[in-house]
Amino acid sequence: MQGKVEICGVNTARLKVLSQVEMDTLLRRAKEGDARAKEALIEGNLRLVLSVIQRFTGRGENPDDLFQVGCIGLIKAINNFDPTKQVKFSTYGVPMIAGEVRRYLRDNAAIRVSRSIRDVAYKVLQCKEAMQVTLGRDPTLDEIAKELELPLADVSEALDAVCAPISLYDPVYADGGDPLTVMDQVRDMKNTEANWMEHIALRSAFRKLGDREKQILSLRFGSGKTQMEVAALVGISQAQVSRLEKGALNSLKKQMS
Repeated sequence: MQGKVEICGVNTARLKVLSQVEMDTLLRRAKEGDARAKEALIEGNLRLVLSVIQRFTGRGENPDDLFQVGCIGLIKAINNFDPTKQVKFSTYGVPMIAGEVRRYLRDNAAIRVSRSIRDVAYKVLQCKEAMQVTLGRDPTLDEIAKELELPLADVSEALDAVCAPISLYDPVYADGGDPLTVMDQVRDMKNTEANWMEHIALRSAFRKLGDREKQILSLRFGSGKTQMEVAALVGISQAQVSRLEKGALNSLKKQMS
């Protein structure tokens, strides 16, 4: 059948769609403890779950797992929804479903994040979803921080910590040829050709120094010793250490110039 998608053994092309009148009736009956009404609500809102989990595709997660987690969020939404409030169920249910999926992704992330940061991130994401409904747009980090009475840095850190990691080999651009990956955009500012050449030249110049000069420079700049400490270790005066050090540095400069 065209348009058929199999998720958890469910033919999503044949999922039920409830009318608003049916939704209102079933929500009221479910709130009164009617198990059949609750089951009908779950079956009638699986498309809602499907639409939410599509936001989280492309992260390497099994769609079946995300769908099942989304169904848990749907059940929680049905259990907690108040039919007397003038709010559509989808407005209330979508953040609940998305929150459940995000919590699952956070708890199963490849990079472990501390419980305290995850808790802050959960509050931030819940607040963001609620403010999206009231504002009709994405709230800024400043607005979220003020709403939660948290420092802006804590809000930013929490969101950064739960972002899904990307691979260095993920494509960022393709124009008919080989795709451009994240790795192609990463530049090593330290191990450049010029730095390598300078390092090789310095090592070559260092080898030409006398043994005592090498020892003094190694202790001074390799081990971080003071001239007095070097003098005690080598068995000469501090003035001699100073003179030998200056002579060695001047020799290195001349050979590298």
